[in-house]
Amino acid sequence: MKVVILAAGQGKRLLPLTEDIPKSLLDIGGRRLLERQIDAFAACGATEIVVVTGYGARQVDLVLDQVHDRLPGVSLKTTFNPFFGVADNLASCWMARHDMDKDFILVNGDNLFQADLVEQLLKADEAPITVAIAHKQEYDNDDMKVMVDGDRLTEIGKTLPVDTVDAESIGMLLFRGEGPGLYRAALEEAMLEPSGLRQWYLSVINTLAKQATVMTQSVDGISWCEVDFPADLQHARHMVADWSS
Repeated sequence: MKVVILAAGQGKRLLPLTEDIPKSLLDIGGRRLLERQIDAFAACGATEIVVVTGYGARQVDLVLDQVHDRLPGVSLKTTFNPFFGVADNLASCWMARHDMDKDFILVNGDNLFQADLVEQLLKADEAPITVAIAHKQEYDNDDMKVMVDGDRLTEIGKTLPVDTVDAESIGMLLFRGEGPGLYRAALEEAMLEPSGLRQWYLSVINTLAKQATVMTQSVDGISWCEVDFPADLQHARHMVADWSS
């Protein structure tokens, strides 16, 4: 299994905690967030992991050298996104498009999870693209909201009307079969547009949902969180304390 981790951002909403290190290297219960992601994927059989870097790229390289010493069976590679300061994460995906050459998982670099969540996504029925989703009582402006028809994704975006929302994307996707090729082609098209640098990578998924079958896989009942704000970091540290208890 191959994995692409989008970890180019600084995490400005976590300042001053990210003044000197990127968000992906924040300490979560004695281990860096990126390390926890890599360990979860390695436990599920990942043998190739590509990390898209930007802010603090040299620091990430040093951490990955340490991780490789601990996990010699996992190939760890970085791809630098020089546009990290002026572009959204569609550009990070575009920088890594040549690594999307076979079945792979794409994940945000600020997601905290364990191997059980990855395993749940891998259990999804065969489809070109599968988006991991979770359900909750209410959705806010920062949630990447989704609409579905059964298990098929029909719309995804932050600005969907809350009264039409069925779930939220957790920021992890599985590409299989023709899925990697479809996504690479859509990336190329999106980056040809003047707005390409200002788009989220999931905007391409929204386009593909109209042209190809994009399915969803619920991860309800499995603990995870996104680390965007200081309160999220506190929640993440409490969560990993429960994991180890």
